[in-house]
Amino acid sequence: MIRMNLNYIKLRDKLLFMYILSVFIPIVVTNVVFYQVTTANIRSQKTRDAGVALNNLKNELRVTIDQGVGLSYSLYADPVFNDTLSRSFANHSEYIRAYNSYLIGEFSGQLSQGIRWYQVYTDNPTILSSGYIEHLTEDVRKSSWYKQLQHKMVPYPTLIATDQTLSLVQRLNNQDTGGIEQLLKIDFNMDLLKEQFRNSGFDGKVYLVDPGGHIRFSNYPKSEEPPNGKLYGDIEFPNQTIRFDRVYEGINYLEGWSLQGVMDEEIVLQEVRKSRSFVIWLACINVVLPTMIIAAISRSIHVRLVRILKHMKKVKTQNFQTIPPEDARDEIGQLTTEFNRMTETIRNLIDEVYLADIQKKDLELKQQQAQLHALHSQINPHFLFNTLESVRMRSLIKGERETAKIVHHMAKMFRKSISWNQQDVTVKEELELIDSFLQIQKYRFGEKLQYFIEADPSVLVYRIPKMVILPFVENASIHGIESTAGVGIIRLSVRTDGSELHIRLEDNGIGMSTARLDELMQYLEQNMDIGEHVGMKNAYSRLKLCYGDRFSFSIQTEVEKGTHVQIRLPLDDKHHEG
Repeated sequence: MIRMNLNYIKLRDKLLFMYILSVFIPIVVTNVVFYQVTTANIRSQKTRDAGVALNNLKNELRVTIDQGVGLSYSLYADPVFNDTLSRSFANHSEYIRAYNSYLIGEFSGQLSQGIRWYQVYTDNPTILSSGYIEHLTEDVRKSSWYKQLQHKMVPYPTLIATDQTLSLVQRLNNQDTGGIEQLLKIDFNMDLLKEQFRNSGFDGKVYLVDPGGHIRFSNYPKSEEPPNGKLYGDIEFPNQTIRFDRVYEGINYLEGWSLQGVMDEEIVLQEVRKSRSFVIWLACINVVLPTMIIAAISRSIHVRLVRILKHMKKVKTQNFQTIPPEDARDEIGQLTTEFNRMTETIRNLIDEVYLADIQKKDLELKQQQAQLHALHSQINPHFLFNTLESVRMRSLIKGERETAKIVHHMAKMFRKSISWNQQDVTVKEELELIDSFLQIQKYRFGEKLQYFIEADPSVLVYRIPKMVILPFVENASIHGIESTAGVGIIRLSVRTDGSELHIRLEDNGIGMSTARLDELMQYLEQNMDIGEHVGMKNAYSRLKLCYGDRFSFSIQTEVEKGTHVQIRLPLDDKHHEG
């Protein structure tokens, strides 16, 4: 289990960590919780208000429809009225007398605020179309409301919607009519219904839906086309909506009818959204002000501690520079004063006691190194050559030809590396040295390593700085091929390209990451030490000394896919083997 040790964290990070846990997170969480609770409360309140408004609209709509139902039942239950409509009159005069004496009185004063018009239809041929009584003609039977009525054979009134009109239709068959069809059609005051929908207080869309699921009336404004006649289920609403369902139950003439309310949640939370900017500004103030205070205090501590640490590191390199004094009485100021005193004391001690002794020991060490170097220089390199040759001959005698071959290549490489008395060699000599090296590497890796060296015959006589290709081949075999799991392949090609000598080295090794490649190129260009690739650094530096800006060098690599190295050298007469 990993345990966090606060002693490993920098002071500046500790202050930042303390600020985040103690100030930033509590403020953010508090504001988020406050906003969420406020949003939930307002949403709940708006939902309750919308439900109450929809219930009130449902009751008002029923009261209006009940006005028509009352009129319908009064005429349905009147035996004299029904008998008069179904009676066969001998002539028009007889019907007129009956109309004036009874029928016209039945209709007087029957209209109310919710009823715009009502009409009685009969197919009795002996009556005249007059006032509220009309013949039930074929055109009437072809109308939409009449066709809808035929699907409902019920004794109570039927609520029917057609073309922006809501009607109540009642069959007047309370008694035997002798085959005469008599209907009462009551049209409701649509202006009143629109006003009821508009003044309902429901902040959204309201739909009056019939038992078949079709929208028969809605509160759409005049600027929008109402969806009357469409299925309510086919209407597409935004994702964030609140739905309300108010169904008429237990009322035979309203059975299956319902009020559907749809309210956009964005509209519901519009008031909260308006206050969101205020909450954000308040949170910003609560965050920015403590941030500025903590940043000022943190800087007062961090900057001065870093300055002390910087001067401490200078002491390690024997630079006993004191810290400029400052007007500070806190612990850091006292630490600065004591550090200056300590620095002065150490410098005096070194000057007085240790410096002379160090100089004496340094002189003795240099003398010992000079003697050792003289002894090394006295060793004859031919002794090593003769020893390697003895090992090779002994291997041949024992039949160990492969070992003898490798020893021969080692002796050949060593002899050439120290016996070249010139700074440049021919391409042929460089490639022979590389071949010997790769033979040794193949002895080491076995079948895991395969290499191919290709060179145009015309380029073999050109002279190049010695050992400028070998370090890159060595890097490809040791760092690239050694760590790969499969067969490692190294390809080296040397050819002319116009006025340039083109050297291309490819391997299918482990490659390098982009960060590692940038670090390597920076190491080659600048004087910095990363602990490896010394041979590459040496070869690159000698190329810059010999050619200046006239040569080009590039490395292309990808992790697990290999590395390509390209070197382009200029060709001129002085680099040609005469």
